[in-house]
Amino acid sequence: MSVTVTGCELCETPGGEVLHQGAQFRVVLVDDASYPGFCRVIWRDHVKEMTDLPELDRMLLMDVLWQVEQVVRDVMQPEKINLASFGTMVPHLHWHVIPRYTDDPHFPAPVWASSQRPAQQASLQVRRERLDALRAKMRQRLATYL
Repeated sequence: MSVTVTGCELCETPGGEVLHQGAQFRVVLVDDASYPGFCRVIWRDHVKEMTDLPELDRMLLMDVLWQVEQVVRDVMQPEKINLASFGTMVPHLHWHVIPRYTDDPHFPAPVWASSQRPAQQASLQVRRERLDALRAKMRQRLATYL
């Protein structure tokens, strides 16, 4: 039985473009103009914390997170990957996988901090051109996760 909460953004919406839908989680591409390749791994049921999950579910979620990180690294070629699970604003278990570049608007600060510089349009265009490859490789990499 699926657990959902009325009013929860991640219970009521996909949270982005769905790249993979498994029985227990989904992986989405976030529509963020400054961060092409920004993905989320979202647990299906509404749970707040990793420790709310049974051990095998935690292991599954972390394995999927590592797979998503590797695909983002391989395709997007970032300087660094930021992994984050806050849930303060949306208390539904999810992880952010954010490719970071030395010329991105916030580097080296978190993407939620004040911008350090304007976005570099030429760099963004190159990154946007990689999104179709990211979609394809993510779907291929996660195909065995039911």
